[in-house]
Formats: sequence, structure tokens, C-alpha cells
Amino acid sequence: MPRGGNVMRMSVEQPLWRALTGYRILAMVYAVGLFATAYDEFERPWLAVAYFAVLAVWTLGTLPRIANAARCTKPFLTADLTVALVGILLTPVADAHERVQAGGPTMPSIWTAGSVLAFAIKGGWRWAALASSLVAVANLVERGSPARDTVHNVILVWVASIAIGYVVEVARASERTLARALEIEAATRERERLARDIHDGVLQVLAMVQRRGAVIGGEAAELGRMAGEQEVALRTLVSGGLVPVPRAPGEAVRTVGDIAGAAGSGPESGAGDGPVDLRALLAPYAGALVNLAEPGAPVPLAPSAAREVAAAVGAALDNVRKHVGPNARAWILVEDEPDEVIVTVRDDGPGIAEGRLAQAEGEGRLGVALSIRGRLRDLGGSAELISVPGQGTEVELKVPKDTKEADDPRGKAEQR
Repeated sequence: MPRGGNVMRMSVEQPLWRALTGYRILAMVYAVGLFATAYDEFERPWLAVAYFAVLAVWTLGTLPRIANAARCTKPFLTADLTVALVGILLTPVADAHERVQAGGPTMPSIWTAGSVLAFAIKGGWRWAALASSLVAVANLVERGSPARDTVHNVILVWVASIAIGYVVEVARASERTLARALEIEAATRERERLARDIHDGVLQVLAMVQRRGAVIGGEAAELGRMAGEQEVALRTLVSGGLVPVPRAPGEAVRTVGDIAGAAGSGPESGAGDGPVDLRALLAPYAGALVNLAEPGAPVPLAPSAAREVAAAVGAALDNVRKHVGPNARAWILVEDEPDEVIVTVRDDGPGIAEGRLAQAEGEGRLGVALSIRGRLRDLGGSAELISVPGQGTEVELKVPKDTKEADDPRGKAEQR
């Protein structure tokens, strides 16, 4: 199961850092423009020129620091806010007293908000509240008295920065929740895949040993009883909430479908990387009691998709033999449509009573839920079961031809 550090996530705060980068550049240009238009009104313009030179170099030189949260460290944020605060406090020294009292802008002007927003994006609303409070104090010192326009600007920056900081915290929490949900989904997919393999192989073998042991008697009966106990325990584990440990990549599991299709497992049946003729994998199922109707032309599918469809057909035939009887007749119909392949498995049994499938799933008997529907769902297809009492049961399997996930259904959960 992939850990949190290996899950690919889309950062919801990265666009905020890009927007902040653009804002800082535009705010710096705006502040310089304001100074240029009022140059003659400054009492000490040389001091303002020196400050704006430092501001421009600092803004352009620290652009990489605003690229993401990792580079925007606490020392940098402190230095950045210091540049803004120094500019505010130097305004009454460089500018004319009349302009300051009349509500003239501070030298950094709206560039100060960029420093506060950096605190908000990096540390949330608490950091934003601290930075905006320091800016408020500096503005009050610069003005000398709490004028209405000064208080208005201070409250605006304070509220906006805290709101953005809160939104960033909520976004990060949502991102962590999404990552955890993806981990759970991947684990569930892997659990279902392993449960299918267990159902196709181990559970059916244990059930067969239990039945044959009861018929033979003697020591075989005791062996059959133990096999029955293990079957019940394994079904409980498969249908429970535990997540099995994933197998190493490439580890093979020999299922009933593999055994039944061994005759078609040669190179011509899909061992290569090219498309596989589904007819070659379904041919071994045909026999005296199973009639296979297929197109005259090849039915190409991706190798893994073809094997999964063949395994689902094998699971359906296993259910026919188990629930209808060893002498039950079955029909397999293969249809090659332009966009999908449809395989229908029908029997002449008594049908399935209403609610029986849900009851079987509750008892841990997951043949239809996992070995059939689960396989087709992983391929992007569907499996529909139609049963009318007294008229047999029909399982219709549909798999798309062009689905990319069909090339590697077992890797779908790991990719997520």
C-alpha cells in the first residue's frame, strides 16, 4: 500500500505562491511609480531613492524564495517583513510632513500586503494575524495618530490576510484527507484483487477437499473437516475489513481459471505484449456440456484484459457446476462490437432466488462480487447478472477495447 509520502498530490497552494510572486512585482512597480510622480514633494528624496533601490533589488532577487512553501523560510519572512516595516517608518523622515498628515501613502505602499500574505500562505491565519498586527503598529507610528483612513487600511489588511490564511489551512487539511482517501482506495482495490485470487484458487480447493473427504470417509473425513474449518476462517478474513499485504510485483497466483485455460496459455494466447485473441483463451472451456459460439474473425484484447475476462468466464462456469450440478449445460457467446467485447455465459439451471447474491456476500462467498464483477470493474467494463427462477442464469460481461486501464488492471490501485 502506498504511503502518504509516495502519493502524488496536486498542491492547492501552489497557485497562491505564483499569484503572490506576480503581486510583489506589480506592487513594487506601483510603489516606485507613486514616488516618481511625487518626487518634488519629498523633503529628502535621496533617502526615498535609496529605499526604493533596496526594495527593487530585494523584490527581484528573492523571487525564487516565493516559489513554494519550502523555500519561503521563517528567516526570509522576517527579513521581508522588516523591509516593509522600515519603509513605513522611514516615510515621515523622507516625505513632507504635510503629505503624511494628509493621508499620503507610505513608501512601500501596497507592497507591504505582499509580505503579510506570504505569512498567511506559509503559516496560516495565526502567522497572518501576527504580521498584520506589526504592520498596523508601524502604520500608527508613522501617522502619529489613529486617523480614519489609516485604521481602515489596517483593518482591511488584517481581515484579508487572516481570511486567506484560514483558507490555506482548510485547503491543506482537505489535501491530507484526499491523500488518505486515495490510500484507502488503493488498499481496497488490492484487497479485492487478492480476494479474487483466493476465491478462485484456495477457497475452491478447500471446498473440494471437504466434499471429497466426507465421501471417502476415514482419515480423509477428518482432513475434509479441517479443510472446511479453514475455508470458513479464510472466507471470514476475505470478507472482513483487514487489508492483506500486497504481493511483490510479478508474483503469480495459479487460479482455477488458469488451470482450466492451461491449454491456451502458450505464446499464441497472450504471453507477448501485443493484442490477444480472446477466442484462444475461451476455447479450453468448450466441451460436451459447454457450447462456445464465437465470431469467425479474431477478437483482439490487451493481454491482461483478455486473461481477466477469461478468468471471469471460468468463475461463472465454476458457479454453474457448483450450484446447478456437474451435468448442467452452459453456453458461451462472444460478440465483437466496434467499441467493446461482450461475453455472455448462460446455463439451464433453476435460476437464482431474489436476494441470494446479497446473502452470499454477507456470508463471505464473493464469487460473483469479486471474481466476476470486480474483474470487469477494474477493466473499466461491467458485469450484469440476469436470473429468472426456472429459466436459468445469464452473466453478461462487457469490456471496452480502448481502455488504457485494461492494459494493467492490477497496477490501477498502485497508480492511485
